[in-house]
Amino acid sequence: MADAFLSLAFRQPCLAALAAAALAACAAPADRQLGESADALTPASILETSPLQGGTTVPVVPPEEILELSPDMVAFIDEHVDRSGNQNVRLAQLVYAIIGGDRFELAYDDSTRTAFSTFEDRRGNCISFTNLFVAMARNVNLDAEFQEVEIPPDWSMSGETYLLSKHVNAVVRLKGRHPRVIDFNTADFDLDYDMHEIDDDRARAHYYNNIGVEHMLADDTATAYAYLLQSLKEDITFSSAWVNMGILHRREDYPDYAEVAYLKALEYNDSDLLAMSNLAALHQQEGREAEAQFYLDEVKTHRMRNPYYRFQLANTEFHEGDYDSAIRNLKAAIRQREEDDRFYHLLSLSYLMKGDRDEARRWMRKAEEAAKLDAERQKYHHKLDLLRGQQGAY
Repeated sequence: MADAFLSLAFRQPCLAALAAAALAACAAPADRQLGESADALTPASILETSPLQGGTTVPVVPPEEILELSPDMVAFIDEHVDRSGNQNVRLAQLVYAIIGGDRFELAYDDSTRTAFSTFEDRRGNCISFTNLFVAMARNVNLDAEFQEVEIPPDWSMSGETYLLSKHVNAVVRLKGRHPRVIDFNTADFDLDYDMHEIDDDRARAHYYNNIGVEHMLADDTATAYAYLLQSLKEDITFSSAWVNMGILHRREDYPDYAEVAYLKALEYNDSDLLAMSNLAALHQQEGREAEAQFYLDEVKTHRMRNPYYRFQLANTEFHEGDYDSAIRNLKAAIRQREEDDRFYHLLSLSYLMKGDRDEARRWMRKAEEAAKLDAERQKYHHKLDLLRGQQGAY
């Protein structure tokens, strides 16, 4: 068996959007009859004539239903938000009503829900929570949109399936003020992460993609296919849904269809590491070593351009005692992203473990300067005082 890489949108804490590596099917038997010859396959083959079509259709959910508010939801808003207040008052009251105090008590779970279902169940994943907030914010005339967030890679495992999560949150544009990011994963969220707004079509594509993956993990192939198809109908350019279409076909012993889907994902997003990784695994399985190596090299190149990948690599090297390598990767990460205090902190510790206290103090000072939270600045300041005391010169 070989690993494959899937894309979905759930993962504690409150993560959403892309997913991960699922167990791939074994190579297709030589006598397996495909619906079309490999040379004739196109992306349209996956969408229109796939052998996975089993008569299951996705319920037609109009765009407004995913963000639809019930009378109880409107009553909740009326109770907690002064609709006559200015935009800042309305936003503050709404945020407090949903995630402040004990009046709402949202709880995380892996299921992807509409705004209404999230309100009723008081549970959901990051897409669920963001659906709820965007729907309510728009109801009080706030300019709220969805955002995709480039968080560091976050891997987990579900049975024999590896999951890679990404994140979705909301942004509210305020007249005369900086936009406000609303994120339900406040403990781990970092404003330094790259974020970009997405339209409602892409948000619905995330929604259907996630539900498709949930069915895939439950081995409900026909329903998984139907939901992934609906995801692509919402946004044909959504590379994650194409990757998951590839995974689904590969699991069911249709590697030629899988390859077409992965390549389509790369056509829409030429830096999609999951598509590259899956292509490499597929080519390795089929003995196409040169092609596999090409994609493996591409994955490595793209990863090394990611400062958070460099940071994770450095963290591993630090704990293995390879401080020189950790320092090289941290300095590379800092060149790409200068504002993350964690990079400076680990770099300081790496120099400290090498016995270079002068450099350790220098980088701890930079960590203190880069920290955005008072608690973090105080932590680094305390460590800097300790380093100064060890040296005895301050």
